[in-house]
Amino acid sequence: MSANIPVIESIMSANDQIAMGNRAKLDSAKVLGVNMMASPGAGKTSLIERTIKALQPELKLGVIDGDVASSIDADRAAAAGAAAVQINTGGACHLDAIMLQNGLAQMDLQVMDLLLVENVGNLICPSGFQLGTHYSVLIASIPEGDDKPYKYPGMYKGVDALIINKTDLLPYIDFDTDYFRQGVEILNPGLITFPVSCKTGEGLDAWFAWLQEKAAFAWG
Repeated sequence: MSANIPVIESIMSANDQIAMGNRAKLDSAKVLGVNMMASPGAGKTSLIERTIKALQPELKLGVIDGDVASSIDADRAAAAGAAAVQINTGGACHLDAIMLQNGLAQMDLQVMDLLLVENVGNLICPSGFQLGTHYSVLIASIPEGDDKPYKYPGMYKGVDALIINKTDLLPYIDFDTDYFRQGVEILNPGLITFPVSCKTGEGLDAWFAWLQEKAAFAWG
């Protein structure tokens, strides 16, 4: 057995323990946490902006943005009306539980109903690290191509919902929807999917309703 394997297992175990603490903190404050994952440019930040504007003031939203550098995404979330914290990973290609723990420590969870965690844009690393959120959502986009479920199965296996963004580009891009959905179904049968366009607003109401339903069910 490689000497690296026990070290990796130890790191993942420690991460999972911290993730459990993060979940307990969210549960105690009655805040629903959602981990938002995608490749760069898929539209995470645009979707989060739309979500903030649609759900407030009915739900009070917070956003934790993970990025290699800059505060651009957190600034956009704050401008949309959410309490926002930026986490710069210093080169790491994902958020982990301790990064989220640090972000939670900077937020007043008692005045919040829903926390959206914008993970680092990447289709490999984020799926391997539990954060302690209640749900994980993957955002795919039409320009990325219809082969992504086949190339990055780990991302599609472990999520609770899938958003297919930029559907307004379907007439202009060679994207086989049936081929894409077949790949998703093989990896994650029955996965709830929301085809949307953040540009036109098409399909977004169903996504908003899903979040509202999850928040209402979690805390009554």
